[in-house]
Amino acid sequence: MKKKSKWGEATRGIRSAQARTNAREHSPAIFATSSFVYDSADQAAAVFAEQEPGYVYSRFTNPTVEAFEQRLAEMEGADACVATASGMAAEMSLLLTLLKSGDHVVASRTLFGSTLSLFNNYFVKFGVEFSYVDPVDRSAWRAALRPNTKLLFAETPTNPLCEIVDIAALAPIAHGAGALLCIDNCFLTPALQKPLDLGADLVIHSATKYLDGQGRCVGGAVLGDAQRVGKDVFAFMRTAGPCLSPFNAWVFLKGLETLSLRMKAHGENALALARWLTKQKGVARVYFTGLPEHPQYELAKRQQTGHGGIVSFELKGGKRAAFKLINATQMLSITANLGDTRTTITHPATTTHHRIGPEARARAGIGDGLVRIAVGLEDVDDVIADLEAGLR
Repeated sequence: MKKKSKWGEATRGIRSAQARTNAREHSPAIFATSSFVYDSADQAAAVFAEQEPGYVYSRFTNPTVEAFEQRLAEMEGADACVATASGMAAEMSLLLTLLKSGDHVVASRTLFGSTLSLFNNYFVKFGVEFSYVDPVDRSAWRAALRPNTKLLFAETPTNPLCEIVDIAALAPIAHGAGALLCIDNCFLTPALQKPLDLGADLVIHSATKYLDGQGRCVGGAVLGDAQRVGKDVFAFMRTAGPCLSPFNAWVFLKGLETLSLRMKAHGENALALARWLTKQKGVARVYFTGLPEHPQYELAKRQQTGHGGIVSFELKGGKRAAFKLINATQMLSITANLGDTRTTITHPATTTHHRIGPEARARAGIGDGLVRIAVGLEDVDDVIADLEAGLR
């Protein structure tokens, strides 16, 4: 993988991958153009033939998108990054690049609902097989391997129960079977977790979440080595066109400038809220990796440099209690999105995971009383006060 940067995390988010134009702008420019011009037909031919550097068409080459890709790659420690129109477009692009009919994927059973729908409703139609396992059970991952297994796919921490996949332990399991390991790093971002450094081969992002940080734009990214991502995934994106717009790339580029600072603040607020929730009578269980009672707390300390902003908790009164709490809030935003400066609250069983069905939700441990909060950057005392009425 890529050589380590001489800069710290926060500095890389601000200073890396900025190529100024002749205007000498201080903030990165937005190249809102679909095409590019050349000094001559000879130069155009050379650029199209890749004999001379240059931009061709914004579906696959754009300076603003390229700057975002380079900066995110720098922060993740990857050789290459391909930006896409959404996180789901990133997953689709990666899988359509890597897999063919007859291939097998082992995946965490607690994946994001849309990811499970993509696998079970679409990829299976083309002959790709999937097995789902408990994300924290290494023996289950190993037992699910087949001769045709090509990919192990997991997110960590998981959504919404904050279970942790041991990346350093899972990587040799994948590699021993001749498969690749892909990690969805959406919840922690490179500011708090580096999957590639722990042995993963590929990283997926929904840039819509914390990379943006203010709930403004939709986008995604695939990161990894120069061949699989820099050439193969790029070639798919160039042909199929699930590309990121220059404006959205610029928003994400600016979001990376404050990522390190924001993720620390999200984590501090989330820890304070999680501690408060553990003391509430109506709360049966709190899911947050920063609590010492979390079953993988020690692993979290080794694998992560922070715990992120996601706190989930089970209410004793089931769905009725969950809806009562959510409806009683006055400040929190009732929305399934996360990674915003504004704290959001949602009921996973009827929103993010409703399409996977009750049986799959039960296997994943997503009960009717479960509430997920993506803790924002408000004063945490105000977040707590907004929850108190519903809990009473």
